[in-house]
Amino acid sequence: MTTWFITGASRGFGLEIARQALERGDKVVATARKPQDVRDTLSPCGDSLLAVALDVTDEAQAPEAVEAAVERFGTIDVLVNNAGRGVLGAVEETSDAAFRSVYDTNVFGLANVTRAVLPVMRRQRSGRILNLSSIGGFESAAGFGVYCSTKFAVEGLSEAMRKELAPLGIHVTIVEPGYFRTDFLDATSLHTEGQVISDYAGTAGAVRQAVPGLNRAQPGDPVKGATAVLTLAEAANPPLRAQLGSDCAAAMDHKIAQLREETDAWRKLALSTDHDDVKAGN
Repeated sequence: MTTWFITGASRGFGLEIARQALERGDKVVATARKPQDVRDTLSPCGDSLLAVALDVTDEAQAPEAVEAAVERFGTIDVLVNNAGRGVLGAVEETSDAAFRSVYDTNVFGLANVTRAVLPVMRRQRSGRILNLSSIGGFESAAGFGVYCSTKFAVEGLSEAMRKELAPLGIHVTIVEPGYFRTDFLDATSLHTEGQVISDYAGTAGAVRQAVPGLNRAQPGDPVKGATAVLTLAEAANPPLRAQLGSDCAAAMDHKIAQLREETDAWRKLALSTDHDDVKAGN
């Protein structure tokens, strides 16, 4: 029986992962700013569900939530860093406050929770960490540059943690969903900046206009996506990265091809910067 610790569990992927984990008989610590929302949605679940208040941007709350989890269930086997938010606007259009708010949740919030959970997993010498990134974690897009930059940061942190934690029996996987029919594009999750600069009308502005029509028409099924996350959590040899959705798989193929083409085209310049006593190709 697995014990899950899930952030942002009141809706979207977090809620569906919690639901499926409970349905298969696992124990779930479902955290949210308003834990009653979790209880209202997932009840009755008996003693297998612990809904805990957690604002991931509040560093002091994370250890308290972890302590409550260990007191109730004795262990934390899987951490799902799912809590996140977005901002829509060109980079120049994005205010300092909006910029920092997205980083506070998506990057610093993830770090707060991970630091609180890791002492438990290190004592156990076992555990799984699933960090929710995005299709935007490897391929940025006009209008979503700030959001994507947070996911690039999550991927960099995750790569390092995978190397640091593997010798301790703890696996780290980056989950990269494409566009799923969650509430991510709703105003409750995605903040749209009020400043509009006309020079970006054809790029970030076009994306801003298109987003309402994309909402609830995304190709990804969140129920199937959550099932895939459970599969990753129990895989014997989990990957560093896992794409979810046909759109994300296609975007990754495009990114790899783009990197190879550009790297090959500029290889001579790259090699020209070595000291003369370094053999070419090393």
